[in-house]
Amino acid sequence: MLTIDQATYDAIVAHARRDHPVEACGVVAGPEGSDRPERLVEMVNAAGSPTFYEFDSTELLALYRRMWDADEEPVVVYHSHTATEAYPSVTDIGLAGEPAAHYVLVSTREHGNNDGPVEFRSYSIIDGVVTEEEVAVVPELPPIDAPSDSS
Repeated sequence: MLTIDQATYDAIVAHARRDHPVEACGVVAGPEGSDRPERLVEMVNAAGSPTFYEFDSTELLALYRRMWDADEEPVVVYHSHTATEAYPSVTDIGLAGEPAAHYVLVSTREHGNNDGPVEFRSYSIIDGVVTEEEVAVVPELPPIDAPSDSS
């Protein structure tokens, strides 16, 4: 399950709407091993395409260097689909190189840049196997040292 705070959810959706009809893309980094999406990094779609996204290699390398220096990892890798449902394409599955990450897709096909509902779905993609996961949007993430509710 992906647990994401409302502000990050809203920022991902706003990015997808703003870039429509081009696919938006980005990463939400978090502390290594924490599964906490804390720091949103909007990326440029180097492909500039309404049907495909590609991270700029220089920008991506700089992001990974910053994450390594801060003991972070990509917790969420997101992009939008502008004309299709929020489900990974064959190309998306092939690009999924972070087995621990949540792959979020936002579909802006219905309303484009305008207000209105979007599809916001999350997947685990490991060795080409796509598994949809529940998304819990919370007002804010609990502190790292907070006890779990599952006791």
